Amino acid sequence: MSRRLVTLGAIVALLSVALGAFGAHALAQRLDARALHSWDTAARYQMFHAVALIVTAWVSERWPGRAPKVAAWAFSIGLVLFCGSRYALALGSPRAFGAVAPIGGLAFMTGWGALALAARDNV
Repeated sequence: MSRRLVTLGAIVALLSVALGAFGAHALAQRLDARALHSWDTAARYQMFHAVALIVTAWVSERWPGRAPKVAAWAFSIGLVLFCGSRYALALGSPRAFGAVAPIGGLAFMTGWGALALAARDNV
């Protein structure tokens, strides 16, 4: 599990840098300030949670159990729902699509909570 999580985290981080640069350079003249802010938020949260996946790999080795697995899935779901919806909104998807972002945010919080449980239960 840990090698796959580090690989996934590294790929997600790589994509975060690429998408952030794409937003800053290719989209800067095409999107309004609100859309660019949405894009930037997605890229920033994507990077935070790429690192979270790598941390989760370490946690899964140090404190194996169910909690690191929950964290990995929650972070992955959060990346797709939160970041994906923010990118889509920036590119002009219907505003109703924004209702997906809070579900992704809850997934991120679930992941962080699961990591906290993994640490607490294995002290």
